[in-house]
Amino acid sequence: MLFDLTKEQQQLRDTAREFADKILKPNAQGYDEREEYPRENIEKLADLGFLGIIIPEEFGGGGHRAVALAIALEEINRGCASTGVTISVHNSLLANPLLYFGTPEQRQRYLPRLASGEWLGAYAISEPNHGSDAAAIETACRKKGDRYYVTGRKAWITNGSKAHVYIVFATLDAALGAKGICAFIVERTFSGFSVGKKEKKLGIRASDTVELIFEEMEVPAENLLSASGEGFKVAMHTLDGGRIGIATQAIGIAQACLDESKKFAAERKRFGKPLYKSQAFGHRIADMALEIEAARMLTLRAALLKDQEKPHTAEASMAKLYASEAANRAAREAIAIHGGAGARRSQVVERLFRDAKITEIYEGTSEIQRLVIARHALQDRLQ
Repeated sequence: MLFDLTKEQQQLRDTAREFADKILKPNAQGYDEREEYPRENIEKLADLGFLGIIIPEEFGGGGHRAVALAIALEEINRGCASTGVTISVHNSLLANPLLYFGTPEQRQRYLPRLASGEWLGAYAISEPNHGSDAAAIETACRKKGDRYYVTGRKAWITNGSKAHVYIVFATLDAALGAKGICAFIVERTFSGFSVGKKEKKLGIRASDTVELIFEEMEVPAENLLSASGEGFKVAMHTLDGGRIGIATQAIGIAQACLDESKKFAAERKRFGKPLYKSQAFGHRIADMALEIEAARMLTLRAALLKDQEKPHTAEASMAKLYASEAANRAAREAIAIHGGAGARRSQVVERLFRDAKITEIYEGTSEIQRLVIARHALQDRLQ
């Protein structure tokens, strides 16, 4: 399967690449050290249209789709993974389900503000006691008149304290399991909404990750996304796209590891000769390059299937699993290539090593991806 980019896709990639090289890379270390939300990065990317990549032109967006988003996110994450996940969540987990499940009125209210960057988006499904088991959420909702009332907590929410609009999942009755879950479009100004603690993280330290608290939060009935009891369907459909987004994050991190390793090898000598002439170094570079390209192809395949509106659940899980594990292998190799210098906090590869780990965890752990892939592989075999 060949991926010949359109002229528009090439322009989007080149713009993202230039921004990563000129703005993101020079500032990523500072944001990480300070654990500071990269607000200026997000504002500049909004001005360039990256917060509305997949939003149709009629709502002020770029009108691109999943392949274009994947190409752009790889470049952004190569420069700064904290910035990358902020853009990924906004597009993949907020704008995307609004496009697929939103009513015309919901799309008109939210998409133009999301496309312009006036509003930032977040996605709230994980809870302190429930991450991988999305059907077991405890956040509860009840309907009274023309309002739903939501009570509970959400944990590890990316963009949580910076967002203006969220998709929040709650259950009408925990005994119903997946069939009782509802999805709501929530604005941070709703009564009963508040932001809890900020998380101190190993990696992607400049991204915003917080707890959300709902105390009888009032949600207008018209802010129900899809039908009552169909929230689990919304969640699973959305996570397929989100996993493609995290796969691109992993590829961007892995590519940055490869770039830093090649740069280091060009400047260093070992045993009297340039490091890049070492066969052992060459083998390491070959393995990193091979795995990055394989991850890229898996990810673009999943994105293309999404664009074609074909089933892509297994393909998204394959891309996310392979890319995240490849990123972690690339990060370990980059540290090894740099030797003792690679363990210093001032080194780019040290940050990349920390950033890589989360890609194996959020949007479904590696274990969850293997369960998804196995289920589809067995179904294909038994049919």
